[in-house]
Amino acid sequence: MKKFGILMALSANAFASTQVAAEPADRFFAEMSKLCGKSFHGKLVAGDDSDASFATAKMQAHVRTCTDREIQISFDVGEDRSRTWIITRTDSGLRLKHRHMLKDGTEDPVSQYGGDTAQPGTTTRQEFPVDAFSKAMFTKEGRTVSNTNIWAFEVAPGQTLTYELARPNRLFRVAFDVANPITGGVE
Repeated sequence: MKKFGILMALSANAFASTQVAAEPADRFFAEMSKLCGKSFHGKLVAGDDSDASFATAKMQAHVRTCTDREIQISFDVGEDRSRTWIITRTDSGLRLKHRHMLKDGTEDPVSQYGGDTAQPGTTTRQEFPVDAFSKAMFTKEGRTVSNTNIWAFEVAPGQTLTYELARPNRLFRVAFDVANPITGGVE
């Protein structure tokens, strides 16, 4: 009986640890879910010379698909509507994937890359280090520089939604104005 009680206590502690770790991700997901059905204008807030086209392009985020497990955000850059960010709940946090489509409607060979949260993060920021699938794809496609990518989303409720790509010698950030949704909602 004593062994059973110790086992139950250990199991309860393990469950509590998992719950504590998931809480920031759950709260972050809830904040992101509040953006569902809305569209926002964005602007480049950090980049380098390779991002010149982003600095002048009209950028929009459209929070199109929302369920209790997944949020899909279309990211338009000018006339290019090929990008979608997909944030999915996992048993231990969140997963971010990037879906890219070609003009003919087929999926780009460089697509479905991303990663899972490795840390609890916060209610306002979640980071997604590159996963093994993405590293293999980047290596196959000759993009090994991306094998150290860490993506992040930040939500400042009622103010901004920010997407970030970071790696050594590279920082790319686009901030979307959630205080002023685009009239008419998701296009």
